[in-house]
Amino acid sequence: MIKETKSTCCYCGVGCGVIISSQNDKIIDIKGDPNHPANFGRLCTKGATLHLTAKLDNRLLYPEMRLTREATRKRVSWDDSLNYLTEQFAQTIEKHGPDSVAFYISGQLLTEDYYVFNKLAKGLIGTNNVDTNSRLCMSSAVTGYKATLGSDAPPACYEDIDSTECLFITGSNTAFAHPIIFRRIEDAKKNNPNLKIIVVDPRRTDTAQAADLHLAILPGTDVALYNGMLHVLLWEGMLDMAFINAHTNGFDALKDTVREYTPKMVADICGIKEADIITAAKWFGKGPSLSMYCMGLNQSIHGTDKNAALINLHLATGQIGKLGAGPFSLTGQPNAMGGREVGGMANLLSAHRDLANPEHRAEVAKFWGVESVPATPGKTAIEMFDAVKDGSIKAIWIACTNPAHSMPDVNNVIAALQNAELVVVQDAYNNIDTNQYADVLLPASTWGEKEGSVTNTERRITRVNPAVSKPAEARHDWAIMVDFAQRLEKRLAKSSNLFPYTTTEEIFNEHRETTRGRDLDITGLSYGLLNEQGPQQWPFKAGDTTGAARLYTDGVFQKPDGKAQFVNAIYKGTADKTDARHPLHLLTGRLRDQWHGMSRTGTVAQLFNHAEEPVIQMSADDMMRRSIKNGDIVKVSNKRGSLVLAAQLSDEVQASQTFIAMHWGSQFMHGLGVNALMPPTFDKTSKQPELKHTAIKIEKLELPWRMTVMRTIQNLDMLEKVRGLLANFDYATCGLFGRKTEHHVGMLILRAAHTQAPESGLIEQIDQILAMTDDMPLLNYQDAKRGISKRILVTNDSGKPEVTGVRLVGETLATDWLKEVMTSGEFTAELRRWALAPLSTPPAGQRSRGKIICNCLDVAENDIIETIQLGADLITLQNKLKCGTECGSCVPELKRLVAANSKH
Repeated sequence: MIKETKSTCCYCGVGCGVIISSQNDKIIDIKGDPNHPANFGRLCTKGATLHLTAKLDNRLLYPEMRLTREATRKRVSWDDSLNYLTEQFAQTIEKHGPDSVAFYISGQLLTEDYYVFNKLAKGLIGTNNVDTNSRLCMSSAVTGYKATLGSDAPPACYEDIDSTECLFITGSNTAFAHPIIFRRIEDAKKNNPNLKIIVVDPRRTDTAQAADLHLAILPGTDVALYNGMLHVLLWEGMLDMAFINAHTNGFDALKDTVREYTPKMVADICGIKEADIITAAKWFGKGPSLSMYCMGLNQSIHGTDKNAALINLHLATGQIGKLGAGPFSLTGQPNAMGGREVGGMANLLSAHRDLANPEHRAEVAKFWGVESVPATPGKTAIEMFDAVKDGSIKAIWIACTNPAHSMPDVNNVIAALQNAELVVVQDAYNNIDTNQYADVLLPASTWGEKEGSVTNTERRITRVNPAVSKPAEARHDWAIMVDFAQRLEKRLAKSSNLFPYTTTEEIFNEHRETTRGRDLDITGLSYGLLNEQGPQQWPFKAGDTTGAARLYTDGVFQKPDGKAQFVNAIYKGTADKTDARHPLHLLTGRLRDQWHGMSRTGTVAQLFNHAEEPVIQMSADDMMRRSIKNGDIVKVSNKRGSLVLAAQLSDEVQASQTFIAMHWGSQFMHGLGVNALMPPTFDKTSKQPELKHTAIKIEKLELPWRMTVMRTIQNLDMLEKVRGLLANFDYATCGLFGRKTEHHVGMLILRAAHTQAPESGLIEQIDQILAMTDDMPLLNYQDAKRGISKRILVTNDSGKPEVTGVRLVGETLATDWLKEVMTSGEFTAELRRWALAPLSTPPAGQRSRGKIICNCLDVAENDIIETIQLGADLITLQNKLKCGTECGSCVPELKRLVAANSKH
């Protein structure tokens, strides 16, 4: 019997509702929840394939431990692991003080998980050293909101997209990072052709290409742009002076500053046209105007100023607290909001209380029944790992995040983990980079198994229900911490019984009580209400029948006098400036079909089909200057590190700018990923690091020895073993391709290059791992003189001959054709002739389908272009090939292909 369970998607902060189908305690399918107000049944490519990630071959299933760094971790019991950790933490605290331990947690935890971690650190141990990877994505949005509006609370909601007349998207490639919000934007534009969409982004992204006005500013010049727009609004008399006088402070000082930001001055700083600055300001000033922003503003050494300068525009025009208007930060992770609500960061306390406020500390201490909450701010993410490296933090507990990939200046973070006296990693997966540095590994539950609550971008709380049981010995994150906390409480001889919880509902109810009388008051909510009436926005006070869609509708803000504060933000430049040695800008961002470090999405073959491997995108001008052709292998470097990857021609980046996606790490390439190049500098207020931009140089490499290996695989074991060999090549990438079938999870693709043939035995080792040895049914061609080897594996597992493996050494020109052969599996006489002949190129008349554009329905680029050239417009294309008719994530790219290839 198939069971259906309502839950949420575990990827971005949109907070889409999902319905999970399970049978025999296994997840078998997923669909969007048509009644969830975040998505109304829609899912993106990632969300629509969540059920394909619910497998156990990459899961941590049992606790593991080692007593020395030189030892190999071994399976142990929960009692042994937690008793060991209790004693180690207790001794460290007794000898070196509470601040000698730290917890680094995640915006992917549920609110109840977060609450227990925070209470453990601040209430029991007495340290504020609890921070989160939300520090890397949302902390500047927090400080920007608090500096201007007085509270960390996005004042707008998704409904405002439907009613706005000017949508100002800045620092966000919404089409890739928040696809379901972008579907709503597309609908709004269709329903209101007069809607003006302005996109601010150095790159010509899918989002930018959908704009009525694209402001391709130079990296990091956002504050100058917003001040320039305010200058125009001031000059044109488009400010709401009545609102300014009645509801704000600080405008006169800001007015004096922005007088200097003339369109000419700003155009020179930002590298855009004066006329475009004026147009953007006038569209914004007319309103109602809704701004949406994300990592492009937050991940900066001036992130707080960028956020505040944008909010200044809303305050100056009265574009806040109204239908279709407001500054709306787009949350990166599924529950970064929930973590902020419970105070799960080094400078926060429960229910949006400030650690620096003695009254707030006293309130929390009284509520928890402890003597005090420590006053000294804890170490934030960058500071925390610096302290681990210098030895002032002895033990670090990492949960549900992967700092050995996601932190800036990754080499420094790895050095810190290697230096730590004790590293604990609590995670669901065995394939994350940080695991190798763990002394203790604790298996946690994950999506589909967890239960509790999450809060999305628009302050909407959703009940998360489990569809299946947690596997083997995995435990829920909150339950692990409660068990550890109870043991530590006893060991430290504290009898306060701070952690009596046996269910997540008990934790939620305690969190709910901390919000009473606060701006995020949720005393009217309960698990029962959320289950019966569905997701609700806060505030939702006792006695309320619904939450608040918009905040500040009465013009009263969360400041002592009720007035919002203009912040006098000044443009100050970027962290890493280009110079003669490092002449190129490097930008980072997301891919359409991948998520974070890919521990989950990286196990689904079809999510690689749109972007198969890590590349650096470059402009035609920069490639020509360096004699680099599309596909050439290059070395990208700066003073912090280097990467070797393929160059890709792109019309999305401007001259002197490049782009590398942030997802790829050492699990998928030889190298640590783009964050190894990023500076560890951070915003002085939010402590959020600069993760979007740095300066680099590029060198073309000559790596004449080449190899491509493709193999259909039944599980992920082969993939993990092959990845262990990537470091043996000067260049290597390893990922998946294709689609899951009844017989296999997809196709493994290994690409490698080297200065010369690698050491003897390495190729044989790969053959052994992939079961492509001489005793298998192979077509083999060797040309030692030319250094060419072709090996084709033909198996008969499904009752007919199928091509299930290919290894090309020395010449790889036929890779794309053979990938198509592998996808179909069909073994033909033509393939036999090619395999046993001295041919390198594909047989005449054979062509690749090109990259997959529509991942849902497996529609490829060349088929789309051919159909367009026959006269198809977008609607005809969708009717004929069905591309873009499922999740819609590919629609922006389809529009671009129609525009570029139509004969009309």
